[in-house]
Amino acid sequence: MSPVLDRRQMLRGATLGGGALALGSAWPLWAQDGSAGIAAPLPTVSGDAITLTIGHVMRQVDGRMAHAIGINGSSPAPLIRLREGQRARITVVNTLEEATSLHWHGLLLPFQMDGVPGVSFPGIPARSSFTYDFPVIQSGSYWYHSHSGLQEQEGLYGPIVIDPKGADPVGFDREHVIVLSDHSFRHPHMIFDQLKKEPGYFNRQRQTLAGLLAGRDQSARDRAMWGAMRMDPADVADVTGSTYTYLVNGHGPQDNWTGLFTPGERVRLRFINASAMTTFNVRIPGLAMTIVAADGLNVQPVAIDEFQFGPAETYDAIVVPGDLRAYTVVGESIDRSGMARATLAPRVGMAAAVPPLRPRPLATMKDMGMDHGGGDMAGMDHAAMGHAPAPAAEHAMGAMNMRDFSNAPEVRKGPGVQTISPMPVDRTGDPGQGLADAGHRVLTYRDLVALERNPDTRAPDREVRLHLTGNMERYMWGFDGEKLSENPDPIALLHGERVRVTLINDTMMGHPIHLHGHFFDLVTGKGDHAPRKHTVLVQPGGTVSWDVTGEEGDWAFHCHMLYHMHAGMMRVVQVRRAEAAA
Repeated sequence: MSPVLDRRQMLRGATLGGGALALGSAWPLWAQDGSAGIAAPLPTVSGDAITLTIGHVMRQVDGRMAHAIGINGSSPAPLIRLREGQRARITVVNTLEEATSLHWHGLLLPFQMDGVPGVSFPGIPARSSFTYDFPVIQSGSYWYHSHSGLQEQEGLYGPIVIDPKGADPVGFDREHVIVLSDHSFRHPHMIFDQLKKEPGYFNRQRQTLAGLLAGRDQSARDRAMWGAMRMDPADVADVTGSTYTYLVNGHGPQDNWTGLFTPGERVRLRFINASAMTTFNVRIPGLAMTIVAADGLNVQPVAIDEFQFGPAETYDAIVVPGDLRAYTVVGESIDRSGMARATLAPRVGMAAAVPPLRPRPLATMKDMGMDHGGGDMAGMDHAAMGHAPAPAAEHAMGAMNMRDFSNAPEVRKGPGVQTISPMPVDRTGDPGQGLADAGHRVLTYRDLVALERNPDTRAPDREVRLHLTGNMERYMWGFDGEKLSENPDPIALLHGERVRVTLINDTMMGHPIHLHGHFFDLVTGKGDHAPRKHTVLVQPGGTVSWDVTGEEGDWAFHCHMLYHMHAGMMRVVQVRRAEAAA
């Protein structure tokens, strides 16, 4: 059968899938209780000439059939394996009735090959093809995905592994690519429409009276104050486990994808966050990890027990399981509404205990850029706010510049800006929202040190400051209070210019910010060994600074939460040579 399904085949598959689901017991045991597992690796393509055919596919998630957009008949798309120094020629055949595209996330290439419709090329029209042709000048763990509409959420994403042309400084005996993602049986446009109508619709973990009495939620006083600000501290993720199933290599928690090992081996785990909207907290209970690469680039080894990463980030970890037992790989969503689950084991069929979801985190005053030492209401000015009723509390919060733009002259006033952080702080030393009390070693950006000296160690010539802004009540997102459609003017840089970019997060949600075509050096005090990344998760109420050297071209610059970008949180960085700019 052809790997690309036509519409009639797709509908027939959906019908048969629904009937089988109703029978329940017709599915194999692993689809019901996760006892057996799936050890099949992702399909792989490689070589100097690769063909990728984009089309509709049906895939099975936890025993339930679902529609997806995939490549060569699979979703996630095949693993593309390249080698540093080769030339990649990748022909993409679009069998859809709509335009599509593929962006090679984190790859350094000519901007015309970057794959962003309307920015770097026109896109790939329906029933047509396009050949990407570029030199491969790096190595590491990366991924690729559609940059057209909401196709990425429909399953159009896959991993890339580029082997180094010389000896790999990371020694390992075996490797597994672990692609984390989020799948919904709802169409992505339905999800976006629901967010526009009722932004908190998918949050099923709001505070309750029972939570108040049990001490799990805020005090009545703090709840009244947050209510006066029309803020929900439990709203830390737009789209949650109420509609998402969290996947590992396309498989749900019940499917139990399994990676094999022999005790004593050094196993390299290439973690790729290919989700549309989910920040994951990753840990392997009972097994320590050593981080050896971030966003594809080698770092000095860091021993940890857990790390948080946002959509589009990647981390490589080394683990050394020493005995004949199974280990559960946990990818817990940041709001703890669900988890991706996989298993590392010496043989198929083994499984370890799956830990329960931890209590969901609540946002604090620090997440609002209003930290006064305590990180919660207890640290605020009690003389002004202590026992004030809600209206007085709202007045006091106004005095704290919650809707005062004087602290952010770059931000355009308007309905797209709900709050401005009065006192944002550098949070690159934080483990991530909800992990301050994890009780074990959690990775922070400040733990990362580049393995090799940075290629450009010049001081920046100037600074560009950008505010990450939003209005959850209207589901509006942008930079400096403006959507891309409201401010189409590019951010202009010169080729070879060294620029410091400072991001200020004025929202109560973390944003993974990605700059195409570049790696930037995080300003974390590591000097000429600063960690270099292509995506950085800016914590709520926090700031991040990084230095970058402009590379000629037109480059997309956006939040990698798909619905945030879709709602307008995107700009274009235009880099020109000095003679052309003049």
